[in-house]
Amino acid sequence: MQFATNHLGHFALTGLLLDLLLAGRDPRVVTVTSVNHRQAKVRFGDPTGERGYSPMGFYNTSKLANAIFGYELHRRLSAAASPLRSFLAHPGYTATNLQSSGTTPIWRLLLGRIGNPLLAQPVDRGVWPQLFAATDPGAQPGQLVAPGGPGELRGHPAPAKLSAAATDPEHGRRLWELSEQATGVRFGSLRPAS
Repeated sequence: MQFATNHLGHFALTGLLLDLLLAGRDPRVVTVTSVNHRQAKVRFGDPTGERGYSPMGFYNTSKLANAIFGYELHRRLSAAASPLRSFLAHPGYTATNLQSSGTTPIWRLLLGRIGNPLLAQPVDRGVWPQLFAATDPGAQPGQLVAPGGPGELRGHPAPAKLSAAATDPEHGRRLWELSEQATGVRFGSLRPAS
């Protein structure tokens, strides 16, 4: 469910809206990932966790899938000389219900009750990187925008590094194929990067 919700749904929605996006002025797609994408492993053989599941492990994997997709979309749009551009962003450590509802009881206590009040930024600041990627003329396609403070936990939008797994062309190709098979959505004229 995490992989379907956090990645496949976004892949399908982007593909289904492709023609409308291409008809827009300054069209952009912003894929939201997480700083946790750097801790994830690519699980092409078990994307749903049927052979071993942990909530945080598969959250991280779904966020790596977001990062791979956003970067692969950038690669394919560039190869097709498309006016549509792909950006990536992550909100840092933002006080949402994710910390209090999606983890084990000890993590709910540590993250939700203790971590959020001490370390997290409010939601209205957590959206800054996404807004920057979606609207700022200086944002660079294919780049990750994240909070610029220590550990990318909070702060004003700044460029950040994607993991090597996120920018690996083979990972991009394999995830794209898996996503097309799982959703039945094809991106029409976008061809694989050469």
